[in-house]
Amino acid sequence: MNRHRQPPSPTQRLAFRQMTEDDLDDMAALLGDPDVMRHYPRPKTRDEALAWIDWNQRLYRQEGYGLWLVALRSTGEFIGDCGLTPQEIDGATELEVGYHVRADLQGNGYASEAAAACRDHARDVLRAKRLVAIIRPDNTPSQRVAEKIGLPFERDAISGSGLPVRIHATDL
Repeated sequence: MNRHRQPPSPTQRLAFRQMTEDDLDDMAALLGDPDVMRHYPRPKTRDEALAWIDWNQRLYRQEGYGLWLVALRSTGEFIGDCGLTPQEIDGATELEVGYHVRADLQGNGYASEAAAACRDHARDVLRAKRLVAIIRPDNTPSQRVAEKIGLPFERDAISGSGLPVRIHATDL
């Protein structure tokens, strides 16, 4: 699967690339923002943001995908991250689409645009058969994004960290 290391193709407004340590300032600000991380147990520290980058670099090497850095094509401005990660849910490993958009840029459709590009990448490049989004029950904006890109609500579950989640899923 390593031949698939390329990120998704650019969209009308967004470009994707692999994260590097040079992105630590942007990723630490994103993952440390209480608004962005309000559906997580807590915002991440700078060290945890570096671990997030390291985790994604490991995924790129091992799986050929991960969460990619998302930027505006027109200016190169950092938007957030979006991509694909293997997640264990109910004892099965599923391919998840995930996304984080800077709090000041939410509501512009960037998450839906990026997530749709990652869905297409999962289907067309990785040849994935199924895609899920694992979302906290109170995170209605992310649930709307999942539904907008064709991942309807499937079932309630408990995450690996013991939190209730909603599984949105579709066959690709």
